[in-house]
Amino acid sequence: MIAVATTTPRPTPTTPLHRRLLRRLPVRVRHHWRLLAVLAAGLMALVVLAGTVRVHAYVTGESRESASVVTNDIEGTSDVFDDSVAHTIELTFSQADYDRMIATFYSDGEKEYIPADITIDGTLITDVGIRLKGNSTLQGLTDSEGRTPSLGMGGGPPEGMELPEGMELPEGMELPEGMGPPGGFAPGQGGPPGAPPGQDADARGDADGDAPGPGGPGGPGGGMVTLSVEEPETLPWLVRFDEFVEGVRYQGHRELAIRPASMSGAVALNEAVALEAIEAAGEPAQDHAYFSVSVNGSATTPRLVLEHPDEGYTDRLNGEGVLYKALSTGGFDYVGEDPTDYTEAFKQINLLGSQDTQPVIDLLRFVAEADDEEFAAELDTWVDTDSLARYLALQELMGNFDDISGPGNNYYLWYDLDDRRFTVVSWDLNLAFSGIGALGPGGPDEAGGMTPPEGGRGPAGDLMGDMMGEMMGGNALKERFLADEGFAARYAEAYGDLYQLLYTGGVLLEKLEEQERAAAEASTDPDQVATEAAELRALVQDRAASLPEEVDPADVN
Repeated sequence: MIAVATTTPRPTPTTPLHRRLLRRLPVRVRHHWRLLAVLAAGLMALVVLAGTVRVHAYVTGESRESASVVTNDIEGTSDVFDDSVAHTIELTFSQADYDRMIATFYSDGEKEYIPADITIDGTLITDVGIRLKGNSTLQGLTDSEGRTPSLGMGGGPPEGMELPEGMELPEGMELPEGMGPPGGFAPGQGGPPGAPPGQDADARGDADGDAPGPGGPGGPGGGMVTLSVEEPETLPWLVRFDEFVEGVRYQGHRELAIRPASMSGAVALNEAVALEAIEAAGEPAQDHAYFSVSVNGSATTPRLVLEHPDEGYTDRLNGEGVLYKALSTGGFDYVGEDPTDYTEAFKQINLLGSQDTQPVIDLLRFVAEADDEEFAAELDTWVDTDSLARYLALQELMGNFDDISGPGNNYYLWYDLDDRRFTVVSWDLNLAFSGIGALGPGGPDEAGGMTPPEGGRGPAGDLMGDMMGEMMGGNALKERFLADEGFAARYAEAYGDLYQLLYTGGVLLEKLEEQERAAAEASTDPDQVATEAAELRALVQDRAASLPEEVDPADVN
């Protein structure tokens, strides 16, 4: 027999669980666990102590690169803003999408994009985004039951509507026939619309701009522009080419604005002529052209189409810079250094991620805090003051009160990254040459049909000031600029030069003739265009006779 040696196994020692888990950690971690514990405790303390502190995001780099990537820039058949070409637009979209968009707008005021196909001068672009554009303009919108977004189910103003409390007409003053008091009005009734003229951005930051004013087609007293859900070809639209397909542009444009009728007429000749006047003065404006527009196979209607100030628009401004849209929900007030406190006042359009709103905040601080001597000596380093003088003079000569100081905040700020100065860019000019009359510096003119109080002067300072009261906006930059003797002299010089160019030199009448031709070519009713052109021509001639050729700097402010 062979003896087999056997070995009795030793009992395995029982290792505590926490030691076995600890041995799974890397050696370096085990050696430095005390340091890691201190760091973790410190982080926890920071979370507890600073958890309610607001974090500010600042862009400190000097990059000028855009975050947008263009992958498909559609050439089309002809320049979209070539006045020598007859232009057409055909829009098609789902009726269900349209009905849903209208329902959303009626229920909460939100302007949703819906997918659409657009054919521009024969070139088809599929899956673009379109949405309603504007705010006050759309208060004249009615559905099949006569309901309006601004006035609710009834579609009309409260019975017995009167002037706002505390507002009275000066003794002896009468309103023009057909003109009602400020307040909420149903489409077609006289007087300004329910909200202050001008628009745009609501609290969500929409950067539109369509401002109907008192009256409607045919001049003041005609009621706001009436729009119908049943006629989408007449509605104001914003077309965005990359809303549903990234990287799409049309001839460099990300967006196009299809403008509605203005208070001066169905084809908005007044706005087209105003844009031409600004360009003739050497100031930045928007390219535009008249189009024959059809929606879902409807009959065509003439529409003024503008380039919308987007990233592509900045490429056509002088130099490299950042464009900021002034929003109607804000003002020109300095409220501290936190950029998040300005989200309802300004919207950055381009160079997002590489630039920020700090230059605007710096400007607001300077205007708010500089004493008169500092303001006069240093404003030239902040703002192109010669351009500002021309801008203000142009608004006055065109009778456009809804400008940088108007209730709609209808302007942009262009910040030149090399010059490090701002330029004011005009926007939303559908109240220019509207017959309301001048409201700013430089000699008010008489508003048609208005009876001033005994011993009183005409419209601008008295009537509209008393009528609109707090509805009017205000702008510290404009007010301080015109209050300074030296800058007032620059304004007076610009005013005189531009009066000679636009009125004496005949530029306005020349541009009106050109725009009348373009509108007639897009219209199926050239007689209507001729009638509106004749009315605008008479208004321009009246302004030429009533406005002073020169203004005294002492009378500017």
